[in-house]
Amino acid sequence: QVQLVESGGGSVQAGGSLRLSCAASRRTFSTNTMGWFRQAPGKEREFVAAINDYGNTNYADSMKGRFTISRDNAKNTVYLQMNSLKPEDTAVYTCAARDGYTHSRLAAAFAYWGQGTQVTVSS
Repeated sequence: QVQLVESGGGSVQAGGSLRLSCAASRRTFSTNTMGWFRQAPGKEREFVAAINDYGNTNYADSMKGRFTISRDNAKNTVYLQMNSLKPEDTAVYTCAARDGYTHSRLAAAFAYWGQGTQVTVSS
């Protein structure tokens, strides 16, 4: 079993930045790929970005150029740097992990989930 704990959410004005962190309780094959999803009120959960152990990244098209995902394998931690935030980025951001190195944007492909952290962007 792997526990994922997110931190770094909060409130920011449009155009601002936030960095989210997700610490995994341990590094196993179950954390070969780690990623972020988000869910805004009244909307379905959507894929944000993912990164595997080799550092290969995958982004949702709408996040490219504004969000950067990275990981520190020594700390079992993945980060999401979010720049140029917009009010429509307001959502609960949740960290997820899965085994395997091939990328998937499907939530069903991820076996482990954190509790989520709220990001609120005001105009």
